[in-house]
Amino acid sequence: MTALVNNLLLAFFVIIGLFFLAAAIESWRDQTNPARWGTGLFWFIFAIIFSVGQWIPYEISGALLLVNGLLSLLKQVKVGKIKELPEKVADKTVKRIGNWIFFPSILLAVLALLLAKFTPLSKSKLGGQVAIGIAAMVSLIVAMILTKSNGKVAYEDTQRMVRSAGSAGIIPQLLATLGVVFTASGVGQVTAKAISGLFPVGNRLLGVILYCCGMAIFTAIMGNAFAAFAVITAGIGIPFVVAQGGSPVVVAAIGMTAGYCGTLLTPMAANFNSLPVALMEMKDSLGVIKQQFPIAIIMLLVHIVLMYFLAF
Repeated sequence: MTALVNNLLLAFFVIIGLFFLAAAIESWRDQTNPARWGTGLFWFIFAIIFSVGQWIPYEISGALLLVNGLLSLLKQVKVGKIKELPEKVADKTVKRIGNWIFFPSILLAVLALLLAKFTPLSKSKLGGQVAIGIAAMVSLIVAMILTKSNGKVAYEDTQRMVRSAGSAGIIPQLLATLGVVFTASGVGQVTAKAISGLFPVGNRLLGVILYCCGMAIFTAIMGNAFAAFAVITAGIGIPFVVAQGGSPVVVAAIGMTAGYCGTLLTPMAANFNSLPVALMEMKDSLGVIKQQFPIAIIMLLVHIVLMYFLAF
């Protein structure tokens, strides 16, 4: 079973790589994009990493990611001109299908859950990922049958979705790895020593404020609450809150959602704040964050109050 799961997961990574390859080819073919060579190279590098990354040295993969980071920094990754689905065709399809248009999405979620929980995949650590991959392929086939689409339409829609998301769509995948890297390198311990040198240990309210605000700030810096959780919980949550009598369950649960307050405040959380800007073609790149700012601050204060009264 383990070998089968690994092979299926590898196959899905190769398929994802092929999606990126399609985006690279179409980006290179887009004569209207002033950064078409950089954009195409960006997606081509990801196609290499996802398709054959398992067989190339880690150093080369890391170097390729640095190249992609440099391309993004130099603004050489642009969406360009994307062929849109004709409005008449879209309207006709929607009227014919009606609410069944949501069926493939619902099928994906339900099928992934059933495969991950009630099949031999549940015994594998990677079973959930493989279940999502299988459910996605089945849902794609169902969507093609439902909409009476062919392979060409699936190809065009796939590369259009990838290119529309742009670099903002892939950044969260990279940020999610930072938490493990920071924890392994001892950032949590360094943070604990730095904080303890500035603030006294023993004040519960101060500990709660430091932990919740630390989660929000570090999440804003990293763009991912999961990445921030391991570092800030080890550095602040445990010594300043849990060690003072706070319930680990309550502290961890509220601390994680406190980090999401920082998610609302940063362009680093690209899938939440930058991706909507790109997809909706908003003129203000910080428009989403500006609308969320007051809500995020209020939510952070609520988290502090809840943790103080519920954790002790």
